[in-house]
Amino acid sequence: MSREGSQDFEGDRDCDLSPDLLRMVKQEEKQILPHEEEVENIALEEGRVVKIGTRIAEETKKDLVKLLREFKDVFAWLYQDMPGLSTDIVVHRLPIREECKPVQQKLRRMRPDVVLKIKEEVQKQFDVVFLKVVKYSEWVANIVPVPKKDEKVQMCVDYRDLNKANPKDNFPLSHINTLVDNTAGCSLFSFMDGFSGYNQIKVHPEDMGKTTFITLWGTFYYKVMPFGLKNAGATYQRAIVTLFHDMMHKEIEIYVDDMIAKSQTEK
Repeated sequence: MSREGSQDFEGDRDCDLSPDLLRMVKQEEKQILPHEEEVENIALEEGRVVKIGTRIAEETKKDLVKLLREFKDVFAWLYQDMPGLSTDIVVHRLPIREECKPVQQKLRRMRPDVVLKIKEEVQKQFDVVFLKVVKYSEWVANIVPVPKKDEKVQMCVDYRDLNKANPKDNFPLSHINTLVDNTAGCSLFSFMDGFSGYNQIKVHPEDMGKTTFITLWGTFYYKVMPFGLKNAGATYQRAIVTLFHDMMHKEIEIYVDDMIAKSQTEK
């Protein structure tokens, strides 16, 4: 996060987010709309809504709504809806270079109203067993509060010290131009976003302690893969390729946690 963007938070002026993490935060705030056209809300059940383009033919719309409601159980709106990925498919590792020593960051000050929002998010993640209380951790990082447009605060962690010690995973991401070219000739698209996608991947038990962060109420580590780790995108992409390799560039196109299902005909 730039210094201008962080000045609202006391004590965070020196805690710039890495470019990769800032890009992920900004991307998460974007809403992908098909062809920038108007959309209408379709309730699958109370409080659970998806969006459908208004240009879809009425008969196709009816069939699509029926399909979505039939399979509404595959969508996630809350942390509790996430089953998570099996460790047989993927697990995130955090190897450390031999010459690097653990870093323990000191707790930074934040505004009281921001502290309360962070506490709420920590409690929410603790309740769904994303987090575990830890003592005497060798690695300790600070929380970085990132303001969002809806006046909420996204909780990120300053993993820069850990990332410097972590070798880069060079698993490739898809080329955007190739993904765009592969959609040519298709008439119907479904845009899907992985709900809290990174958190659906477990961290290896031996590496969980390295994700420790500090708060006013104690220190916690992540049992699931958090935002901000250098190789999180590569791990997620590896999992996606494992799951969908036989469908990629055919029925679907995927870039990290964004997916498009494409159809050449409405049928």
